[in-house]
Amino acid sequence: MIRALLGALHVPGFRPPKPVVAVVRLAGVIGARAGTFQPGITASALVRPLERAFTMKGVVAVALSINSPGGAPAQSSLIVKRIRSLAREHNLPVFAFAEDVAASGGYMLACAADEIFADDTSVVGSIGVISAGFGFPELLKRFGVERRVYTAGESKGMLDPFQPERPDEVAHLKELQRDVHDAFKELVRERRAGKLTAPEDELFTGAFWTGRRALTFGLVDGIGELTDVMKARFGDKIRFRPVVQRDSWLRRRLGLRRVGLEAGLIDNLIGAIEDRLWWSRFGL
Repeated sequence: MIRALLGALHVPGFRPPKPVVAVVRLAGVIGARAGTFQPGITASALVRPLERAFTMKGVVAVALSINSPGGAPAQSSLIVKRIRSLAREHNLPVFAFAEDVAASGGYMLACAADEIFADDTSVVGSIGVISAGFGFPELLKRFGVERRVYTAGESKGMLDPFQPERPDEVAHLKELQRDVHDAFKELVRERRAGKLTAPEDELFTGAFWTGRRALTFGLVDGIGELTDVMKARFGDKIRFRPVVQRDSWLRRRLGLRRVGLEAGLIDNLIGAIEDRLWWSRFGL
């Protein structure tokens, strides 16, 4: 307050502090990932970075730099709720900027912002829910392998990939998907209220579009790059402060020790394949 007063009084020799935009990068698949190199975006890992962003000295806005094809819906929802809570607590505007992709859970993260921007070529949307896997019931028969599963609860072994698919189990999965989809749609309706221009039966099909097309649908507020948009909004003297997620000393030690182990390499390989599948859905 004293610094602001000195600046307002034009005290000789005193330079008012430059306004700051805290930049939080949300890149990768959402949710805990196998392996050590691609940990994924999780609510727990973002607790401290988000807190630092909203309490940074001189901060006038928080910018979310998003490059995510989606992932765990619960993690996406928890992160959105945390960002909105901090924005209300500190009375700060939040801006989201889509890079290559802000789709599915990635678009859900963008909805945490008061305004969303994208590049012309960004992939935006995919407001839907997907579950994918494989079935291997005939594989065991071919190799003469007997599967033994014991449960307490008739639905405990639901959707076992080594058992034939059952219609009642698929119906249950689809019911869960509808609940998650409904929550996603409600979030978009709330955060984009008065801005959506396309009918819901087109927006909420799980389809995705370029940033330019998303703008015509009201899914984003403008086409623009983070630094240019923030300078236009807050002036050329704005300072950008990236908020870096710091790994703990123990995590770094364990990660380094696992790199040389076969199990660690297999985990990382599996994680890389899973991540590649997420990105490939959007042609990347």
